[in-house]
Amino acid sequence: METVVNNDQLISKVERALDSMRPYLAADGGNVKVLEITEDKTVRLELVGSCGSCPMSAMTFKGGLEEAILKAVPEITKVEAVNITPAF
Repeated sequence: METVVNNDQLISKVERALDSMRPYLAADGGNVKVLEITEDKTVRLELVGSCGSCPMSAMTFKGGLEEAILKAVPEITKVEAVNITPAF
């Protein structure tokens, strides 16, 4: 039997996963904000502060934020950032 998890519970779990990464972001003057969790369980994030324009933001997102969320919150199917600076 599958346990039904509501959106507020998912947001709380995602925020806890992101809390493990926030000190690293804050050290560089940045942070991350959860914008929404869609019906198909996609988390949409916004990198804020210095992280929003940092050339390393794609690596920070992929290797840190996305990984932390998917590992801690198995109900989430995908993680997107709305303002990633493309890696060259």
